[in-house]
Amino acid sequence: MFSSIRTRSAPGIAPLSYHLYYYGLVAQREKRSVSLPPELAKAVEEAARAEGTTFSAWLAQTAAHRLKQEAGRKALTEWERENGPLTEAELAEGRVRARASLGRAPAGPAERKSA
Repeated sequence: MFSSIRTRSAPGIAPLSYHLYYYGLVAQREKRSVSLPPELAKAVEEAARAEGTTFSAWLAQTAAHRLKQEAGRKALTEWERENGPLTEAELAEGRVRARASLGRAPAGPAERKSA
C-alpha cells in the first residue's frame, strides 16, 4: 500500500520510516505534552468544538495568531524607531484597514480609541 510513497527528508535530517515521516506529502507535527488548569482546558475544548476543530488544532492556530501579532508589534516598533511615531491619521487609517481585512464594519464613535 505504501510502497509507492517515497520519503524525503528535510536538509540535515535523516529519512525516517514511512510509518513516522512523510516529508512533503503530509503536514508535519511535533507531539508535545502541556499542562493546563482544568477550567482553561475545558474552555479550550469548548472553543475548539464550537469551531469544529480539535483541541490541538485550536491551540496551534491560537499560538500561530499570537506569534504573528508579536512579530507585527516588533516590526512596528522597529519601523517607528527608524521613522518616528505614527501620526494619528496613520493610526486611524491602519485601524480602518485592519477592520476591513477582518470583514468588520468601520468603528463607531464609541469604539474609537481616544488619546
